Amino acid sequence: PPEEAGAAVAAESSTGTWTTVWTDGLTSLDRYKGRCYDIEPVAGEENQYIAYVAYPLDLFEEGSVTNMFTSIVGNVFGFKALRALRLEDLRIPPAYSKT
Repeated sequence: PPEEAGAAVAAESSTGTWTTVWTDGLTSLDRYKGRCYDIEPVAGEENQYIAYVAYPLDLFEEGSVTNMFTSIVGNVFGFKALRALRLEDLRIPPAYSKT
């Protein structure tokens, strides 16, 4: 289902690949999770969807757009659970790019 695929992409590109260690009890991972907040079917295309995913800025190194980009796309494009994946848009908050 598209909802599960969207959630899997959000997890894979944020905290879903993190290794569990004893310090996990000290920090809530919810603070760092990417979230798929909307899914729309692609008009005229069967079984194709646009998933909207948002990430908390705390997930990324402050002031490093390069770190943000590689964190988002680094793991997810090797994600074998999806047949195909394409990044359509990346919006960076102006406040983040000015840090």
